[in-house]
Amino acid sequence: METIERHSLTKAFQAFANEEPSSIYFSPGRVNLIGEHTDYNNGYVFPAALTMGTYLAIRFRPDQLIQMKSENFPESFTHVTSSLSYSSDHSWSNYPKGVMRAFQELGYTLPGMNLLYYGTLPNGAGLSSSASIEMVTAFFLNDVLDAGLSRSELAQLCQKVENDYIGVNSGIMDQYAVGLGKEAHALFIHTGTLEHELVPLALGAYSIVITNTNKKRGLADSKYNERRSECEQGLHILQKEGYPLDSLSDLTTATWAQAKTVVTNNTLKKRVNHVVTENSRVKQAVTFLKAHDLKSLGACMNESHRSLADDYEVTGYELDLLYMIQKDQEGCIGTRMTGAGFGGCTVSLVHHDYIDAFKENVSFLYEQKTSIKPDFYVSLAGDGVKKLD
Repeated sequence: METIERHSLTKAFQAFANEEPSSIYFSPGRVNLIGEHTDYNNGYVFPAALTMGTYLAIRFRPDQLIQMKSENFPESFTHVTSSLSYSSDHSWSNYPKGVMRAFQELGYTLPGMNLLYYGTLPNGAGLSSSASIEMVTAFFLNDVLDAGLSRSELAQLCQKVENDYIGVNSGIMDQYAVGLGKEAHALFIHTGTLEHELVPLALGAYSIVITNTNKKRGLADSKYNERRSECEQGLHILQKEGYPLDSLSDLTTATWAQAKTVVTNNTLKKRVNHVVTENSRVKQAVTFLKAHDLKSLGACMNESHRSLADDYEVTGYELDLLYMIQKDQEGCIGTRMTGAGFGGCTVSLVHHDYIDAFKENVSFLYEQKTSIKPDFYVSLAGDGVKKLD
C-alpha cells in the first residue's frame, strides 16, 4: 500500500471514527482470463488476482454496534451485532453483514467495531468488487476471532453468503481467486473439486489490458440466475436420457457431440454447448501459456467471447462493440468479455509497444458509437487477501 494511500485511509478513518485504525487489511479484485460461466457448472476457470481491490481499516468499540462506512458509496450504516439480517435498504453493507452473520452461525461472538472500506476497483465493472469486500471482511474476522479457517474455507463461506444471503447463484471462482491469488501468477481452478494450480503469468512482451465499458451491469444478477437455471435444465435432460453426469462439466466434447441431439430446446442446447467448449478452451489456454504460445492463447480468448455472445448470450451491444474494435487493433492478440456480462469489462492481451495506440484507437471508436468514454487498466497479477498493518 502506497504511503499516500495509507495516509489518506488513516485520515478518512479518523474523520469517521475520531481515532486511528488499529489494523488495515486488503483484498484484491480479480480478472478472469478465460473460463466464463463455467464455475457454477463445476468447470474450469483461469483467473488472476489484481493489484486493485478493497482496503479495510478497523478498530473495535466497547458496545455492540457495527459502524460501516465506504469511501465509494454515499450511504453509511450502523448495525447491531444481534440484528444482521439481509435488507434491501442496506445497500453495499449487506456484503460484509452477510459475512458477519455467517461467522455468527459458526458460533462466534462479534465485537462492536468501526469499519471503513475503500475500494480502488470500479463498481459494477465485473472485476469482482463484491467478492473483494466479502473476502476482506472474512479474512479480518478469521484473524481477530482466531477462527482458523483456511483461505479455501473462507472462499467457500463467502460464496455461501453470495448464494444464500445476497441471492446470487454464483460459483466459487471470484472468492477463490481473491483468496488464493499470487503475484505474477494466474490460478487454474477445477471448481468441481477445488483442485488448483498457480501458473506463472509469463506474457513476455504482452500486457493484460482491461477495458471498462462504463455501462453498469444492470441485468447481470437476474440473467446470471437465469443462465444457471438453464444449465440445470440442460443437465436434467441429459441425466434423464441416461448420461451419468453430476454436472455439465462432466461432458467431454466427444460425448456432447453424440448427446446434443437429445437436447431439443435450442436455447438449452446453446447454453450446454458454451459450457462444454469453454471448459475445453480453458484447458487449451493453460497449455498454450505454459508453452509460451501466446498467440494461440489469444485465439482461445477470441473464441471464448464469440461463444459467450452467440451460445450464452451474455454480452450485449457495448461488450460486443469493444470486442469487434479491439480484436482488429495492431498488437492485440486476444480479447474477450470478463465477468458476468451485460456490461462491465473486456480483458485483452496487448503488446507493450502498442498499448498507447490501442487505448487511443479503442477509446475514439467506442465513444463515437456509444457516446461513452471507456476506462483502461493495465493489469498486474497480485497477491490474495492479506493483512497490511
